[in-house]
Amino acid sequence: MSKERMLEIRTQNCNPMTMRVTYYKKPVFIHQGYMQWLWDVDGRRYLDLFAGVATVSVGHCHPKVTAAAEKQMKRLWHTTNIYVYPPLHEYCEKLASYLPDPLKVIYLTNSGSEANDLAMLMARLHTGNFDIITFRLIQLTRFLPNKQTMCPDVFRGPWGGNHCRDSPVQTIRECSCAQGHCMANEQYIGQLKETLATSVPNRIAAFFGEPIQGVGGAVQYPKSFLKEAYKLVRERGGVCIADEVQTGFGRTGSHFWGFQGHDVIPDMVTMAKGIGNGFPMGAVVTTPEIAASFTKGVHFNTFGGNPVACAIASSVLDTIKEDGLQQNSLNVGTYLMEELAKLRDKYEIIGDVRGKGLQIGVEMVKDKTSRDPLSPEAMNEIFEDVKDMGVLIGKGGLYGQTFRIKPPMCITMEDADFFLAVFNKSIHNYMGKK
Repeated sequence: MSKERMLEIRTQNCNPMTMRVTYYKKPVFIHQGYMQWLWDVDGRRYLDLFAGVATVSVGHCHPKVTAAAEKQMKRLWHTTNIYVYPPLHEYCEKLASYLPDPLKVIYLTNSGSEANDLAMLMARLHTGNFDIITFRLIQLTRFLPNKQTMCPDVFRGPWGGNHCRDSPVQTIRECSCAQGHCMANEQYIGQLKETLATSVPNRIAAFFGEPIQGVGGAVQYPKSFLKEAYKLVRERGGVCIADEVQTGFGRTGSHFWGFQGHDVIPDMVTMAKGIGNGFPMGAVVTTPEIAASFTKGVHFNTFGGNPVACAIASSVLDTIKEDGLQQNSLNVGTYLMEELAKLRDKYEIIGDVRGKGLQIGVEMVKDKTSRDPLSPEAMNEIFEDVKDMGVLIGKGGLYGQTFRIKPPMCITMEDADFFLAVFNKSIHNYMGKK
């Protein structure tokens, strides 16, 4: 099919929203993928540093995962959990082994959105309360009647410093905090206390948050924020939900789950994206106590725990371990951030570099003094230039001012160097036109 015909169909027959989210002025027509690479219909190769929005965890069409899918599809494509079949139970046992006690009860879904919806329902049933607190502007609550508290963003927010976060790279903001003390954390916890005191009843259902924000632009919180926030929420009768849709499955490098980097154990964990390396799947993992509360109702999911999905997800867990991808995320991700920090020091428009492992954000600004977001026009110009030189990255943040780097976890140091050269050239090109 010609590119012109595809665009015509996209305009006439596809969800109109697809035209709004088409990333580039000159769209990329993807035809094939293998590991960290994508090819368009003309045979041009791209280094994929966005992984289908942080979804391809072990690599496009990874041979091990592909073989597992083919093997299962020759045996059984679909049945539901009204029957007892091996792939579902083998996978649930394996996934549970990757989580700390008491997080051992698993509900399989088709997506992260579905997992998040289910977790909120379970929290409300278990606690008997309704209000759920999230950070402002998190996508979860855009259309839901939940309460929001200030996002503890130590770069863009009103408070921050130069050793607030658990990252190889700290902000450019100075602070006078003594070692082990964080004024910014105290201020953001104060904002949460104010939300609890003024915006919700005495008893709440849940607090919902990503260990590192995804669409929000890889925003990281002060090191002890989540630990203190969980304590405050539980004092109000609420449960704590960790959204690991983007941070889970070894992507942060130092830990298998993002919440482990905050020294907390949530009451529920939601996950998707990398769970199936791009195959539609999600999960909610919770405690036996919360699971028991959920039996007050009836929950049935036709495709949750599909045999093919379970076989693929099981192979993903094996591949992460066998290929050493969590360690690779730590090694390559740390190198990328440290090198990107050198570019931040070189260019006035790179305001912040942050993240852990291969969950990286590069926030662009008009200048480092004001920290005002770089304009959408400038962002798009750099974005297109990076693509034209053969690298695909993402965008995020409230103003679309943050480049998101979340590649398949199989990328190499050579890939990192290629991207760094491309990104440096694209920034140099833009600055030369100013």
